[in-house]
Amino acid sequence: QVQLMESMGGLVQDGGSLRLSCALSTRRTFSRAVMRWFRQAPGQQREWVATINTSGVTMYADSVKGRFTISRDNAKNTVYLQMDSLKSEDTAVYFCNADIPPMGRPYGGEYVYWGQGTQVTVSS
Repeated sequence: QVQLMESMGGLVQDGGSLRLSCALSTRRTFSRAVMRWFRQAPGQQREWVATINTSGVTMYADSVKGRFTISRDNAKNTVYLQMDSLKSEDTAVYFCNADIPPMGRPYGGEYVYWGQGTQVTVSS
């Protein structure tokens, strides 16, 4: 069983910063997990925000590049999303996502798990 527990989001002012964390509870090896953050604004589809792979390589959506930083601490089974220079358009529910198949199984298949989501509100 894999469970993801996200930290509380919050209300921040335009231009402010906030760090989200997501702790993974699993018997599988966290360092094998590809971790992602998504977000969903009201009335919008869920969109991808950032990815960190098993080697620590990161990728970002254009809308957050240069402002958000994804990182991981394998010793703590935790992934982080540091959000700086926040804008009102960053207001959304943020979801942590883990792609962590058992050994010998492919990524991107059925072994993808989601956190419960956490609200981030940026006030202008």
